[in-house]
Amino acid sequence: MPDSRRGLIFGALAYILWGTFPLYWTLLEPAGAIEILAHRIVWSVLTMLVILVLARRVGHFRALLRDRRKLLLISGAAVVITVNWGGYIWGVNNDRVVETSLGYFINPLVTVLMGVLVLGEHLRRLQWVAMGIAFVAVVVLTIDYGRPPWVALVLAFSFGTYGLLKKQAGVGAVESITLETLVIAPFAAAYVAWLVTTGESTFGTEGAGHALLFTTTGIITAVPLMLFGAAAIRVSMVSLGLLQYLAPTIQFALGILVFDEAMPASRWIGFGLVWVALVIFTVEAVNHRRRQLRLVAHASAV
Repeated sequence: MPDSRRGLIFGALAYILWGTFPLYWTLLEPAGAIEILAHRIVWSVLTMLVILVLARRVGHFRALLRDRRKLLLISGAAVVITVNWGGYIWGVNNDRVVETSLGYFINPLVTVLMGVLVLGEHLRRLQWVAMGIAFVAVVVLTIDYGRPPWVALVLAFSFGTYGLLKKQAGVGAVESITLETLVIAPFAAAYVAWLVTTGESTFGTEGAGHALLFTTTGIITAVPLMLFGAAAIRVSMVSLGLLQYLAPTIQFALGILVFDEAMPASRWIGFGLVWVALVIFTVEAVNHRRRQLRLVAHASAV
């Protein structure tokens, strides 16, 4: 099988797994969002340490620990991805699966916006059009919900910040995720210990199956990340960018079809505007890349 096709399969599997996460997190009830998050971090760090050894990345990890700038960037990334994970789990367990999907639908637009605000990048005309439509969509959804879609905005901006920090750090996936979980793990472990001592923990009190599910949170976190990493080195950024819409699409469908969340007409209008913005944004990005490749090919021929 060609490497590019294998990469597409890896990428699709990663986003399909991320898209079906709402089904997984609800299995951990009656545990609260913070308890689930704490266990996810604790079990993830154990899983990532094993992967670090098996992938023979220990030397790279030690080098990372000696680089103060990268250490600070990854530590910052650890904080914002914790906010992202916590917000997502809370949204799923509080009947806001559709709103969580909105966060990941608008994430590409937020990422580009952050590039403008933080890195001083310039938007092309159609990108501004997409941004304007997305802004109108958020206004429409704010009116529909009777409040700003906070869960979606927190997810989009936290993940956008996470991506920005990771891009600036330029660290390999295995050592980066290992360090991120290590940074937060002491706080997560302390919270889990506090729940146990106060008798508030659901770990071990809801049966062996429930406890076993908790232990799989590390694997559930690591597997799609590894698949994504394998895809990223085999397919173009355009292909990867198109694949990312798989996850929120699956989440949106689950919110309506499985979790039976309400979708009044005004909410459909808001989501419809988001999708229009994404179509404009995606088509413009693909065409821009094609123009750039043609220019490079022409320059090479000359």
